[in-house]
Amino acid sequence: MLKYLLPLLIFVVMAIFLGLGLNLKPNEIPSPFIDKPAPSFSAAKLDNPEQKLTPADLKGQVWLFNVWASWCVSCREEHEVLNQFAQQKAVTIVGLNYKDDPAAAKNWLQGLGNPYDVSIMDQDGRIGIDWGVYGVPETFVVDKQGIVRYKHTGPVSAEDIQAIFLPLITKLQAGT
Repeated sequence: MLKYLLPLLIFVVMAIFLGLGLNLKPNEIPSPFIDKPAPSFSAAKLDNPEQKLTPADLKGQVWLFNVWASWCVSCREEHEVLNQFAQQKAVTIVGLNYKDDPAAAKNWLQGLGNPYDVSIMDQDGRIGIDWGVYGVPETFVVDKQGIVRYKHTGPVSAEDIQAIFLPLITKLQAGT
């Protein structure tokens, strides 16, 4: 009898775990940086490598930090959404060009449009590691005090902009 019940019991347990897993939201990977100061960096600008950008340069404004690369298929998927969002001028958008060739990155932006107010280079991936990046694309919202308030893993959709990003940005810009 146990010989027949044990496989059935294992199957039921596996079915329960599968059912729970299907209800998880893969874009909601928790970040240890939420409600903490943005990790520090000093990175060369993609369009002018002699100039550097740091989070301190962005203090006093709400900003989006979008991690992207020209080799990233999902980045291409979200790129048109970011281009359209950038036209609204709702927030400063900073791009982190992650583990990419600067020439390829510049060509990509030239060909597909550039949604970024500024894009910085992270060729060795150190900044991405400091920010806890799992993969590209990832997008963070940082408030006026330099505190990370939200992290989105995966491509940003138009629905995400309307339902998540714009309400949060509006709230943070109002200081509430």
